[in-house]
Amino acid sequence: MKHKSLSKVLKRLACVLAALVIALAVAVFALWHNELATLSSLKKLSDRDEAHRDGAVYQLNVSGGYYFDDFLAQGGASTDSELISFITQSITKGIIPMNIKTSTIACSAFTADTQSGDRVFGRNYDFSATNTAIVYTNPGKGRHASYSTIDLSFLGLDKDKDVESLGQKILTLAAPYVPLDGVNDAGVACGIFMSYQGEGKGTPTDTQTDRPDLTSTTLLRLILDYADSVEDAVALAQQYDLHDSASSCFHYMVADSTGRSAVLEWVGADADHDADGSQRQLNVLWNDTDALSDSSDWQVVTNFIKTPGYYDGTTVEMKGLDRYEHLAAALRQTNGVVADKNAAMDLLASVGRRTWNNDDSNSNTVHSVVYDLTDKSVLWVGNEHYGEDGYTFEFQLGA
Repeated sequence: MKHKSLSKVLKRLACVLAALVIALAVAVFALWHNELATLSSLKKLSDRDEAHRDGAVYQLNVSGGYYFDDFLAQGGASTDSELISFITQSITKGIIPMNIKTSTIACSAFTADTQSGDRVFGRNYDFSATNTAIVYTNPGKGRHASYSTIDLSFLGLDKDKDVESLGQKILTLAAPYVPLDGVNDAGVACGIFMSYQGEGKGTPTDTQTDRPDLTSTTLLRLILDYADSVEDAVALAQQYDLHDSASSCFHYMVADSTGRSAVLEWVGADADHDADGSQRQLNVLWNDTDALSDSSDWQVVTNFIKTPGYYDGTTVEMKGLDRYEHLAAALRQTNGVVADKNAAMDLLASVGRRTWNNDDSNSNTVHSVVYDLTDKSVLWVGNEHYGEDGYTFEFQLGA
């Protein structure tokens, strides 16, 4: 009898434990089903190659809305620490700390038309060797689907190691908050570029009004998620105070399928008097009013401020002027027309940093991407392996 009684107790205990395990599994799934789906989607597209200074390339498909509506509803964030706190509380419920950081980057971008009439946005991301991820988001609820590119080191992941452990993978859940460039299913593309304003490598923009707040990369996410056009993107930017990240400063270029594009810059009086980021004002250089572009058929941006008169009478270096002049000359010669997306990629390759004469720390072009704003497609090349199998990837929105 004692044996039978003990057996019943053990069976009941096993049932209770099984019920607890099931309840815990249900609770975990209820809380983190989108995050679990996102983590399961992470895959490596190409390996690291130290001989060529390549980082690894990953693909990540983000499930759910990544709490961005909640982020905006709380008024955004005015510092990286505020953003990190929001992401940690929202994504991991405060259990696992997250991280966000940016660094000094030097990049090039242009808009052009193809011979078939498609509008394209080409962009090089120049930095030291680092791992990257191509990120797909489709949050729904009136927000656009998009493809974007992120630098995984911005999430606190080691630039010199693959993303392998669960802890490392969990950090990628913050990927939607740190896009460098991207395109949405309305045919709107945007990129972020260092602008080197103020002292040293740049004094961060830190506008102070009663508007809600955004950091550098969350402004780009706002545009990708909500903008139907360049005009929408500009209107969105005007509604927020911008707070640049990690002791750096940035400007943006945004374009859409109509041929409209604009460079968004937050500037002070001039290059010699722009060390107070709180005093800067947003200036918009449309492609038909950009004094440095001879034609509205194309627009180029690198790493210097394009606002007229900004460098007058100063000795401040215009960062990236050599790359700018090279791209502008090529587009000027063809009236802003490239044969196709591959020709646009060839133009990006012509200023790739492994072969370009440069003497700064950003000696690699980490990725080159051509966004077709007309058919909403993506042509993406990692680490200057132009035309090479295994390094060239294509994606399609709305397919």
